Amino acid sequence: MAYVITEPCIGTKDTSCADVCPVDCIHPAPGEENADTATMLYIDPSECIDCDACVEACPVDATMAEDDVPAQWEVFKEINRAYYEQGHEAGEGMVKQYLESRG
Repeated sequence: MAYVITEPCIGTKDTSCADVCPVDCIHPAPGEENADTATMLYIDPSECIDCDACVEACPVDATMAEDDVPAQWEVFKEINRAYYEQGHEAGEGMVKQYLESRG
């Protein structure tokens, strides 16, 4: 089970979670490519070690265990995965689609 960053991170991008991650699996961090244009941060599910540090650090409660993601945010499991497997544009495109679907 990996951790997932969900809707409350959109527009917030507080990097407290990235700062405490012991395996550096949360991106894009400040100074990294796409950090300025990303709408949110993403957790790499293949690198996450389920340590829970990001959950405690997140000021907007956007980070949670995959099994704890509420139904309305299920898509964020795929959004985080797509960001790492298919690239920045894929993840950001899915966030845009999510926001458009919400009106």
